[in-house]
Amino acid sequence: MSDCVMISASAGFQLPTPHSIIDSTGKSSNMVILFNSHCRNATSGGFRLLARAAEEIQPADADDQKEEPKTVKPPQIGPKRGAKVKILRKESYWYNSIGLVVAVDQDPKARYPVVVRFSKVNYANVSTNNYALDEIEEIK
Repeated sequence: MSDCVMISASAGFQLPTPHSIIDSTGKSSNMVILFNSHCRNATSGGFRLLARAAEEIQPADADDQKEEPKTVKPPQIGPKRGAKVKILRKESYWYNSIGLVVAVDQDPKARYPVVVRFSKVNYANVSTNNYALDEIEEIK
């Protein structure tokens, strides 16, 4: 901590800066106290004293750093985006047609995770549909 002292001749007080504060968790913080002579309190006629606390930055040591375990991503569910798939759902308008995979929901609880876009539209003027994993077949 530095030994400098902030003196205000107009107010007649002195404060050592920066102040070191230890909070309830045991971390030390630096506190900067500012005296603003332009802001007068209308009721008491006195000056306003502003205080700001900031956490002290500790230098990083090689021994103190803990290596976080790398999270392994689960394997991808379904075909990749942009893959060509053949539709196996018999009641679908696009049965035995080929479409492109737009997106695959990676949630294992999703009932129809694969979104497929087709070049032709159905009777409702729709060109996309969702399918289950067992209702499509990836074409290479």
